[in-house]
Amino acid sequence: MKGLTQKQQDILDFIDEFNRRQGMAPTVYEIADHFNVKSATAFAHLRALQRKGYVERSSKARSLTLMRGSSPKHLSSTLSVPILGRISAGMPLLAEENIEEIVQMDPSLLPWGTGGHRLFGLRVGGDSMVEKGIMDKDVIIAKEQSTAQIGDIVVALVDGEATVKSFYLFDGQVELRPANPAYQSQVHAVGEVLVQGVVIAMYRMYR
Repeated sequence: MKGLTQKQQDILDFIDEFNRRQGMAPTVYEIADHFNVKSATAFAHLRALQRKGYVERSSKARSLTLMRGSSPKHLSSTLSVPILGRISAGMPLLAEENIEEIVQMDPSLLPWGTGGHRLFGLRVGGDSMVEKGIMDKDVIIAKEQSTAQIGDIVVALVDGEATVKSFYLFDGQVELRPANPAYQSQVHAVGEVLVQGVVIAMYRMYR
């Protein structure tokens, strides 16, 4: 591949970062707006990146493809999901300090109605949810939201620690119910539990 000008490198970095944060490729207009240039100028830079073999694009919106080695990722057809480590109280859920890695997921594998929600993954520690099929070291995929329905599997913050449990309400209290008879439910006042997201899928790697 040919060398890049500084501006071309900046645009390439922006495309990569935009996809990582938004789960889709930016449009020409979004690139132009970010760099405070005319859309024609942004388009010219994209054409140059295309000629040099760094991107591919079609006439469709958000159809940019970053070319990396022999396995390019089509940004318009995958979702970038940040996998979080420890979640701390007072820190935004998707703060950079919480993100361990990014995985690419096929949107067709996720439940209907997921679109429009920010997604995140969390590596599970322990076996308290084994009867729901969630094992130690699995990665659960959740849509970020602060509310839940009865019976939802949620990611919740309690005393600054993240936990994954089924969500129930009774007598003005929250029950975080495990799916393993070896563990007892956690019961808290409503104000003590901060729902961070609702689990919609699982990402498991066999190593």
